[in-house]
Amino acid sequence: MNAPADLPAAERSNRQADVVDALRPLLPAHALLFRREDTTPYECDGLTAYRQTPLVVALPETEDQVAAVLGACHRLKVPVVARGAGTGLSGGAMPHALGVTLSLAKFNRILRLDAAARTAVVQCGVRNLAISEAAAPLGLYYAPDPSSQIACTIGGNVAENSGGVHCLKYGLTLHNVLKVRGFTAEGEPITFGGDALDAPGLDLLPAIVGSEGMLAVITEVTVKLTPKPQLARCIMASFDDIRKAGDAVAAIIAAGIIPAGLEMMDKPMTAAVEDFVHAGYDLTAAAILLCESDGTPEEVAEEIGHMRAVLEHSGATAVTVSENEAQRLKFWSGRKNAFPASGRISPDYMCMDSTIPRKRLADILLAIAEMEKTYGLRCCNVFHAGDGNLHPLILFDANDPDQLHRAELFGADILETSVRFGGTVTGEHGVGVEKLSSMCVQFSPPELAQMRALKDAFDPQGGLNPGKLIPTLNRCAEYGKMHVKKGLLPFPELERF
Repeated sequence: MNAPADLPAAERSNRQADVVDALRPLLPAHALLFRREDTTPYECDGLTAYRQTPLVVALPETEDQVAAVLGACHRLKVPVVARGAGTGLSGGAMPHALGVTLSLAKFNRILRLDAAARTAVVQCGVRNLAISEAAAPLGLYYAPDPSSQIACTIGGNVAENSGGVHCLKYGLTLHNVLKVRGFTAEGEPITFGGDALDAPGLDLLPAIVGSEGMLAVITEVTVKLTPKPQLARCIMASFDDIRKAGDAVAAIIAAGIIPAGLEMMDKPMTAAVEDFVHAGYDLTAAAILLCESDGTPEEVAEEIGHMRAVLEHSGATAVTVSENEAQRLKFWSGRKNAFPASGRISPDYMCMDSTIPRKRLADILLAIAEMEKTYGLRCCNVFHAGDGNLHPLILFDANDPDQLHRAELFGADILETSVRFGGTVTGEHGVGVEKLSSMCVQFSPPELAQMRALKDAFDPQGGLNPGKLIPTLNRCAEYGKMHVKKGLLPFPELERF
């Protein structure tokens, strides 16, 4: 269902008219956008390097309208791309040229808070942070906290299985969701999971979480709420050597400590952040770690002491412990503003997302430093170090086609190197359009065929977010031949594609 890039304007116009005519009776006039000036704001998500203007944008206000739009598009064989806040970083919400972008921004109500069950039932367009704000009077909060939590929506979090700086202790979205409701590609209602800890029948909740809008359109989510800790304190540890910092992360986990948060930033990243938010970071350090402990005052005191000893034994040149809540939040403000800080020092950036074993943190940083020389581009690095989730930010100017091309090659090289180090091509940002080819590095043709089979079981017509997540075997063949010659692929047998 992919649109030909050179589709004649007249044919596109005719298709648009057909779709508008089909959807006009189903939606209020203000909820159906098709003029170029109205649809252009939806042409990309947070991955701004890739853009595509949708044929039509639908903004339903009720579940009945969502079902009706999906049913009409299914009958017309028109692709549908669901969209939340558009903060995704992999192009997962990039529109289809001949499709409908289904914006769920108006589904922004918190339907129910249950203090006894520690759950919240929310519509898909509710902002991540809004859940915690609503639950605060109950002494509860929603634990997953992506850096974009002030804007990103829970529906998008479910689609990408988002994490955040506290995911090491409290888990990803999958670990904090009980039930997901929505609609199939045909517009039929469907539910994944349940109100209990287990649901009858096949456990398909893990299939919908992280499915990037390819299996169903999410409209409602039941999330778990966590009691707010009595106290939280954060350590900022400086290291004069990247390898020492990476080894310190592994040492903390090896010591049996599971911090509430364990983040790492390299020197270029801390410099960009400090100039932006003045978080009090050590600008002389080759890398800094942020290590947080939360719980009762007694638990925090003991864990902070234990972590401090491990960090000092690992070679930390300076260790600063937050003295109050304001200083703790200041430490984290720098980490959570890493992306906008990078935007201040470069016209564009490409934020990568892969995972590696914790023991290889230093290795990947050193490898990225060499890649900067190879591709002639700068890179700032920030990590969910505790679970080995990398977020290198490649700095470039999208107005220069050559820089964009080099940034793409740089990103692919990082992903391939991550797999070679025993990691994966994505941690929490999803595949989208950014990592389609890189999937060929990690997954064999039979594995890709199984993913396609799961998609076909839910969406036989292939109308939901088509052309993403599952690369074609031809694409893998071209990618494999090119990269085996470059010596980049970790699996030489992929040459058989």
